[in-house]
Amino acid sequence: MAENEDILVSVRNGVGVVTLNRPKAINSLNDVMVDGLQTALTTWENDDAVRSVLLTGAGERGLCAGGDVVALYHSAKGDGSYARKFWWDEYRLNAHIGRYRKPYIALMDGIVMGGGVGVAAHGNVRVVTDKTKMGMPEVGIGFIPDVGGTYLLSRTPGLLGLHAALTGAPFSGADAIALGFADHFVPHERLADFAEAVVTDGHEDALNSYAEEPPASELLAQREWIDTCYARETVADIVDDLRRQETEAADAAAHLIGTRSPIALAVTLTAVRRAAHLHTLEEVLQQEFRVSVASAKSHDFVEGIRAQLVDKDRNPQWSPATLDLCDDAAVDAYFASAHPDLTF
Repeated sequence: MAENEDILVSVRNGVGVVTLNRPKAINSLNDVMVDGLQTALTTWENDDAVRSVLLTGAGERGLCAGGDVVALYHSAKGDGSYARKFWWDEYRLNAHIGRYRKPYIALMDGIVMGGGVGVAAHGNVRVVTDKTKMGMPEVGIGFIPDVGGTYLLSRTPGLLGLHAALTGAPFSGADAIALGFADHFVPHERLADFAEAVVTDGHEDALNSYAEEPPASELLAQREWIDTCYARETVADIVDDLRRQETEAADAAAHLIGTRSPIALAVTLTAVRRAAHLHTLEEVLQQEFRVSVASAKSHDFVEGIRAQLVDKDRNPQWSPATLDLCDDAAVDAYFASAHPDLTF
């Protein structure tokens, strides 16, 4: 199978090994990587000589920092066609991973954000470490959690998923397991040996040899105030309730939410709540595709990426500027049917 500089694909002892290979960009996904992974999975799914798939990332910083949003920024400033095609292909890949018939072992070490969650957390064997830094930080760039993220965020214990979605804050490997984003914990220092054992002995023996009990989840321990605050009707109500809590963590969450795009926050709250009532990952990805296509036409998507990753002034000028200016009609417009709708 052909290799290229952005994604490395091989078969070793019956294991299809995929390495995301853009370490300088923390393996941020581009269209070549999405297409390469999709092609590999399709080929291996019907190949009896391949018994499982192992996904990893090159470099020391993490599996994948997300999608290549600078490319999406330039597309959004133009006609948006690249962004629409990228999301179409990416979300179809996420769905494929979610229903993959063979063991799909994802090594979620280091930074795993956004699109990195999409290519890893829908797999059926999801491994985190003590170095894992996971999150869905989209509201910080005027975007809304996607890649099936709202499916996972809507199915966490209590309202931990809404907390993760609206703050955009990273969480640990132990938290990822507690939230349902991961299954197994392997210490970082043993991960390379674990990966080799997957190839030589199979993933079940490797897990038996290397997986350990995860540390306690800090997020799970805070569920009482999280469930109370995030049950409020609007984002503004949630922030008000967070500020009334007598905990440093709640106050920090309120401050963080206050730095995010108001319209992205309002749409995210609705998206996660709607996703809870959808039955399949595919249905949620369909909703996310509509929302993402609408986001690409928004002011805040372009402005958020500009401020964080292009000009890097870290001073986005959101529009609308405050939550009270985000009316129901503006939020509902994000969920209008895309043309064409995503198909699987």
